[in-house]
Amino acid sequence: MLSVIIPCLNEAEGIADTLRSLAPLGKRGAEIVVVDGGSSDHTFEIARVHADQVISAPRGRAKQMNAGARRARGEILLFLHADCRLPAAADAIITDGLNRARTTWGRFDVTLSGTHPLLRVVGAMMNLRSRFTGVATGDQGIFVTRSLFEAAGGFPEIALMEDVALSKRLKRYAKPLCLRHRMVVSGRRWEEHGVLRTIALMWRLRLAYWMGADPDKLALRYAIHKPAHKH
Repeated sequence: MLSVIIPCLNEAEGIADTLRSLAPLGKRGAEIVVVDGGSSDHTFEIARVHADQVISAPRGRAKQMNAGARRARGEILLFLHADCRLPAAADAIITDGLNRARTTWGRFDVTLSGTHPLLRVVGAMMNLRSRFTGVATGDQGIFVTRSLFEAAGGFPEIALMEDVALSKRLKRYAKPLCLRHRMVVSGRRWEEHGVLRTIALMWRLRLAYWMGADPDKLALRYAIHKPAHKH
């Protein structure tokens, strides 16, 4: 059984569309778990109409995803951001891929939605970097068996780069399956802040993290630049 875990905060505008896109997976037995971090809009109420479980957890993407994993019933956990769309038949793609590769975790390639021509380049670079380093980002739909997730201790509950930190933990146990099937990721944060400026910001934050910077301080720098009304 696959459990799709979606952390969200003030996503009332788009959460229904995200959950409706997962309906085919639900009909095939996947479980949809939404973890709200204290939204001030109607995210929680909207999600209850479409998800199998909607729970509340302390704010923070890592904390919310860990809470969702504890409540989920599936043997494979898929962590999905609220503004992302999985490829069709993602459930079969994941299970078949893990069996063929004989591994226990992985991620998808991505395509960024939006009109700016550089977004295609950003998506391609994300895919190449991830394939080269074996490090996945949350935008790539990280999936992992429950047994490995628990053995690795779940997401480190840090304010930023929790996806990178989890990848480093999982790599100690197994190589990731880097699926070439593409999920669609919203390019809004790049377009709203400026594609080149956002690329530069993310690289600075990533470099600072690798050099040992405090994730809490990096999160403050990120919060200054991201759209204020979104998670």
